[in-house]
Amino acid sequence: MAVNTEQYYSILNELAAHQVQLIAVSKTKPNEDLQALYDLGQIDFGENYVQELVDKSQSLPKDIRWHFIGHLQSNKVKYIAPFVYMIHGVDSEKLLQEINKQGAKQNRIIDCLLQVHIASEETKFGFDGPSLHELLLSGRIEAYTNVRIRGLMGMASFSEDQALLSQEFSTLKSYFDMAQKAFPNGQFDTLSMGMSSDYALAIAKGSTMVRIGSLLFGARNYSK
Repeated sequence: MAVNTEQYYSILNELAAHQVQLIAVSKTKPNEDLQALYDLGQIDFGENYVQELVDKSQSLPKDIRWHFIGHLQSNKVKYIAPFVYMIHGVDSEKLLQEINKQGAKQNRIIDCLLQVHIASEETKFGFDGPSLHELLLSGRIEAYTNVRIRGLMGMASFSEDQALLSQEFSTLKSYFDMAQKAFPNGQFDTLSMGMSSDYALAIAKGSTMVRIGSLLFGARNYSK
């Protein structure tokens, strides 16, 4: 399926009304689809797989802002550290340390979101409330001078239960409000929650960034 231009502009208008940023989730999509969306003005793209992200970054326009939104293994950080715009799924302090190490090697500061586990599924990754609170209060983040913590990210349960999703988004928003107090300089400004199926509810609950793929590109093709 080619890019749904009408849907793209409709979503942009909806997000603009709430000052919410769109990350176009382009994993498994061919370069021509990304190029088509880029030609419409989209510059923020989200990828889940390190090798696919590296390959696309070498082939597509250099001003694209690449967001790594998948589960990132520490030994893969070095491959995206030279160019990644933001790493969304920082789900442990060990990973934060490695991103800081690789950022120092590249002489750059890498923007990151701390991932919080809010879903009912055990398969999701992320800090829980107490571990997030401990990290923020510890002062250890200040030592990671090649990392800039921009906010939090979370994925709600894969469910049509609106009450459950609402509760999970509200929980993440409460963590965000708590965490923001640890970053008084204003850099902590991003709450990334909401995808194609639930972004409207996420926005209502305070999201500032949504990750949308299938509404723009159609269903993903994992056969490649």
